[in-house]
Amino acid sequence: MTEASTSSVTISERLDRLPFGRGHVRVLAGSGIGWALDAMDVGLISFVLAVLAQQWALQPGETAWIASAGFAGMAVGASLGGLLADRFGRRQVFALTLLVYGVATGASALAGGLAVLIVLRFLVGLGLGAELPVASTYVSEFAPARIRGRLIVILEAFWAIGWTAAALIGYFVVPASADGWRWAFALGAVPAVYALVVRWGLPESPRWLARRGRHAEADRIVAEFEGTAAAPAARDTQPPAVAPAAARGTGERLRTLWSPEFRVRTLSLWTVWFCVNFSYYGAFIWIPTILVAAGYDLVRSFGFTLIITLAQLPGYAVSAWLIEVWGRRITLATFLAGSAVAAILFGTATSEAMVIATGMALSFFNLGAWGALYAVTPETYPTSLRATGSGWAAAVGRIASIIAPLAVPPLLAAGGAPVLFVVFAAFFAVAVFATWGLADRRGRALDDR
Repeated sequence: MTEASTSSVTISERLDRLPFGRGHVRVLAGSGIGWALDAMDVGLISFVLAVLAQQWALQPGETAWIASAGFAGMAVGASLGGLLADRFGRRQVFALTLLVYGVATGASALAGGLAVLIVLRFLVGLGLGAELPVASTYVSEFAPARIRGRLIVILEAFWAIGWTAAALIGYFVVPASADGWRWAFALGAVPAVYALVVRWGLPESPRWLARRGRHAEADRIVAEFEGTAAAPAARDTQPPAVAPAAARGTGERLRTLWSPEFRVRTLSLWTVWFCVNFSYYGAFIWIPTILVAAGYDLVRSFGFTLIITLAQLPGYAVSAWLIEVWGRRITLATFLAGSAVAAILFGTATSEAMVIATGMALSFFNLGAWGALYAVTPETYPTSLRATGSGWAAAVGRIASIIAPLAVPPLLAAGGAPVLFVVFAAFFAVAVFATWGLADRRGRALDDR
């Protein structure tokens, strides 16, 4: 490459030209572990609720409030986390979120009553809600354009690892003693320690640094990635031009989400997030409790849930492959449609074999859809708006996850599992139609305005 062409290469172009290397593995694995710990905490509550309903003689509405308190915190956390990450950096906020929900989860092990547990679950939700959109934004800004979607789906696949860990804890630890649920929450405090690893072991996003005018730091980090790559990209010491459309202040960033350029994307994205959250959390938080109510004992229902959870990993694997073959929209729509069909079949399953088979299908399609959704979300907006847009989409989704656990008891009372899962299927169907308003940036560079 000539000197003239070298001088025109930006930070963004250097990142997109890099082959997948050790630096990407470090970012992906470091973020993925945090993601898995997040999933473990969310998954644990489904097993804990089934036990507390018996130990504390809780009514369905009371257990629903425990779940919904966490999701209320997640809604607040997601909206604030994105704003903070666009202002203070991806890595800093990522580490803070791990610390908050790790400490609050550990404290939940000491809860002595319903009110205290509800307050602590809200605090846990603050950290959890902020962590996911920040982590996906962080990884997307390191990923080369040609494999960006695939890497985000792989990041999301760590959710299955965390949920499987929760299922194992739920199966072996929670029923082991009267205090098994407390030990489960104690294990959920691990993220507080891992926050130190994130804070000092992972680099800041070069794209964010460049947008903040910290070009020397951005150049150094990209140079480190180039140094570990088989074919280093050309370097650039010239700062990128600042696009006039870039949003800077908090108020301006929020207004820009609904500007003519982004309003259709934002509406579509919020709709998909709302519908997927409603169906996913309404179903998976309640599956162990629903199985117990159907007559299966606690250990058997937890065993079924563990088997169903294992189907998440192949769902992510297929989604990760298809998202760079079919593109974002069609992959997301296909997995959402599969989720709708699987939900109806699961709700009408009458035998153990059908419960497991249809539950695995629901797990496969639903988590494949989550992978595609997390891939498309940070690509929807430019760098100056990316974490804010991702965070607010997640926050709207968390509103649905607050409503869903509260809606399950009356729906079960009205028509049992068949009616409940038909409702979930309807939400999946609405999400299918909403995907067509999303942007599909397969193989294209991120917008660095």
